Amino acid sequence: MVPTPGPRVAEIVLTESERAELKGWVRRRKTSAGLALRARIVLAAADGGSNSAVGQRIGVDRSTVRKWRNRFIEQRCDGLLDEPRPGRPRLVGDARIEALITATLETTPKTATHWSTRSMAEHLGLSQSMVSRVWRAFGLAPHKQDSWKLSTDPLFCEKVRDVVGLYLDPPERALVLCVDEKTQIQALNRTQPIFPMLPGTPARVSHDYVRHGTSSLYAALDLTTGKVIGSLHARHRATEFLAFLRKIDTTVPAELDVHLVLDNASTHKTPAVKRWLTSHPRFVLHFTPTSSSWLNLVERWFAELTTKKLRRSTHRSVRELNKDIRAWIDAWNDSPRPYVWIKTADQILESIGNYCQRINDSAH
Repeated sequence: MVPTPGPRVAEIVLTESERAELKGWVRRRKTSAGLALRARIVLAAADGGSNSAVGQRIGVDRSTVRKWRNRFIEQRCDGLLDEPRPGRPRLVGDARIEALITATLETTPKTATHWSTRSMAEHLGLSQSMVSRVWRAFGLAPHKQDSWKLSTDPLFCEKVRDVVGLYLDPPERALVLCVDEKTQIQALNRTQPIFPMLPGTPARVSHDYVRHGTSSLYAALDLTTGKVIGSLHARHRATEFLAFLRKIDTTVPAELDVHLVLDNASTHKTPAVKRWLTSHPRFVLHFTPTSSSWLNLVERWFAELTTKKLRRSTHRSVRELNKDIRAWIDAWNDSPRPYVWIKTADQILESIGNYCQRINDSAH
C-alpha cells in the first residue's frame, strides 16, 4: 500500500533583516531561552523540511514547530515575542521609577550617609518592598561600599610589564618566587568557650578576646609549583628579611637563578640587603608598583591562609600560633596549587585606562 503524503507545510521565506534579527536573538546572551528557541525553530524551518524533520534537528516536538511556524507566517518576528501576561496593572509608573533611581544615585538623606529602603520609601511615598524591588532590578545597593586606589608610581607601566611578563613567560633555568611578609599576626584567644555548630545553629564565639602577642610571616610562593617557603619572626625588619633571603638561598638549588617579585617596602632596599644581593648575583628583584599588591600572587596565598586558618583559630601563645602556621604550610606543600596568571600587561593597562576615563567623565 502506498502511503499517502502528509499535509504540505507552509513555506517560510525570510528577508535579510528578519534573518539578521532572528540570528541576533539566538546569539545574544541576554535573550530569554524561550525566544532563542523560537528563533532557532523559524530559522531551521526556513532552511526547508517538514515539521517532524525540523523538530528532530532542534530537539522539540513537531507540534511546537507547527505552532511557531504558523505564528511567524501570520505575525512575522513580532509573533515570537511573549505576550503580556494578565495581572494587576502597575501602580508605580515609569516617572516615579526614574525619580527613585535618580534620588538613589544623586542624593543622600539629611541624617545619614546613604539611603535605606525605609528612608527612601518615606522620602518618595513608596512602599519598602517597591524600593527594594527596584534597587534589585537595577543593581543598586546604597549600603555597600568598595574601596579602590590607583597607583601613582611613575614607573607603573614598566613595572606591570616586567612582573606580568615574568608570570606569563618565566625564564629558563630559573625559579620565580613571589615574596612578601604578613606582619602583626595576632595570637588571639576567646574569653569564653566556643560553642560548636549544631543543626540550625552556627558555631558561636565570644565577641571579645585576649591578645597573646604577634608574629610576622615571610613567605615565598613558587610560581610554577605553588609550593611555599615560609619563615616566622618576632619582628619584621631588614634583619629578618635578610635572614629570609639566606633561607631561600639554601633552599633553591644552586644551579638555578632566583627571580623575586616583591613590593617597595623600605626593608627590601637597605644597604645591608643591597650588599647581600651584590654578592649573590643569581638573585634578581622585580618590584611591583606602589599600591599594587594585587600584582603579587603571594597575596592570594595569604588570603587563603587568613580565611582557612587564622580568622577562626584561637591561640594561647605566639609559640602555639607559629606551630599552627607551620603545620598549615606543610599541609599546603603536600598538595600545592599554583595560581595561574592569565591577563597580559596590555589588557591590564587598557582596563585601568578605561577605568580612569570613566572617572574623568563622571567628574563633569
